[in-house]
Amino acid sequence: MRRWNGWGDEATVVELPAHGEAFLAELVGPGQRLADASLAQVLAKVPASRLAAHPLVSQDAEDRLRHARGQSLPDWLAMRSGEFGQFPDGVAFPETAEQIRSLMAWAKQQDAVLIPYGGGTSVAGHINPQAGERPILTLSLARMSKLIEVDEDSLIATFGPGASGPQVESQLRARGYTLGHFPQSWELSTLGGWVASRSSGQQSLRYGRIEQLFAGGKVETFAGTLEIPTFPASAAGPDLREVLLGSEGRFGIISEVKVRISRLAEQESFYAVFMPSWGEALRGIRMLAQARVPLSMLRLSNAIETRTQLALAGHPGQIALLEKYLALRGAGADKCMLTFGVTGNRRQNAASLKQAKRLLKGFGGVFSGTLLGKKWAQNRFRFPYLRHGLWAAGYAVDTLETATDWSNVDNLLNQVEASLRDGLAAEGERVHVFTHLSHVYGEGSSIYTTYVFRPGASYEQAMARWQTLKQAASRTIAENRGTISHQHGVGRDHAPYLAAEKGELGMAALQALSSHFDPEQRLVPGVLLQDPA
Repeated sequence: MRRWNGWGDEATVVELPAHGEAFLAELVGPGQRLADASLAQVLAKVPASRLAAHPLVSQDAEDRLRHARGQSLPDWLAMRSGEFGQFPDGVAFPETAEQIRSLMAWAKQQDAVLIPYGGGTSVAGHINPQAGERPILTLSLARMSKLIEVDEDSLIATFGPGASGPQVESQLRARGYTLGHFPQSWELSTLGGWVASRSSGQQSLRYGRIEQLFAGGKVETFAGTLEIPTFPASAAGPDLREVLLGSEGRFGIISEVKVRISRLAEQESFYAVFMPSWGEALRGIRMLAQARVPLSMLRLSNAIETRTQLALAGHPGQIALLEKYLALRGAGADKCMLTFGVTGNRRQNAASLKQAKRLLKGFGGVFSGTLLGKKWAQNRFRFPYLRHGLWAAGYAVDTLETATDWSNVDNLLNQVEASLRDGLAAEGERVHVFTHLSHVYGEGSSIYTTYVFRPGASYEQAMARWQTLKQAASRTIAENRGTISHQHGVGRDHAPYLAAEKGELGMAALQALSSHFDPEQRLVPGVLLQDPA
């Protein structure tokens, strides 16, 4: 059963180890636990619907509650406190494109706002209903999850937009194929959501980001159905796929997705290497990317994240032995852990591994084999569950991400970390901040930063602290050549900073597209494009 007030399945619990709690208490202070609201308390707050009855629309209080929030830290605080704010007036569960179009026409008759809903994993405020005079209809695409067709000559698969990561992979693997798109939210997020938010998977080095995987499809707009055919390449004007990619529901509701798939690899392995310092690690990972060593995944943790991962890993005795071994090999207190994957046939993987080893050893890399790599692969989708363990211990945790060119990676990373580390100094509060590079390119890298802080004495104080930290880091990114989002999307939280990246003319072009496809601005107003002042 999926949690109503947090991440994922209720049966999955990731607790903070006792020594992990002591580690954080030393860094930021003793935890501050806040009381959680009960489901019954929140259900009592769901008001009567403002929508008329419709056979495809549920007005059930729990359906509305479960579709009212995503997974950002403000969403977490709303769910845990029970102060949700606005609820959708109804939740629709269409099963066909025709039903989507019918619901859009009905919403226009009702003068309602529409919110497309995939897996509910947004961490940027994409799916949150906002208070206003118009009623709100959330369209859950969960029932449109089937594999419709596989073109085995072209290696193109057609899916309903509501297929979650496990549904995509299980249906493809039964035929010997994979999409290979594994964002950290993979268990819950959906194919349509990946397209709408320009998602990136952990093994994008091999399979590509969603913009490389997205081949075409259909989107239902208030101006009609936009159908995007599949071509291997085209010079026939601007690519209309780009209109849909990253549109975040502002232009229409995705009703069909065509993706480029791959045959299953013969073999896959993940390895951990410890680099002696951040400078050596950064040069090593850049060289790997620019030399185009055929790896499937590259992830580099800075020294603080490496220490944090080892401290929270459990098995302190084994970790102590590892630390002693690494220190003898030259990877001491400033070491950084680099994890990489090789995916393909045995001969390809052996060649890739040999090339990576030779290059990284030139920068002082110490190989630790596949044990830590296997642990990473086993736990790759469990990190979001750690928020529960941290919260139970009295800590709040959030993440943010950006991307920039290699010449600016070190500068931007340091400035973002500093803006967070010092963000609550006026309150006398410490913030624990650490970073990894999760997606690398020839010209640059993403930067993914996690920060842990004490929530304070109340939910209001916790929210105020988050706002202070988030705004400081977002301003730093916008002012220092970083994109406001590499993989989480814009939503509401990042919309104020989008103009710094797109410019006045670019923003006007996006607004013109929104007005063309949705003249009355019914589709998630305020997401991607801010409402006019």
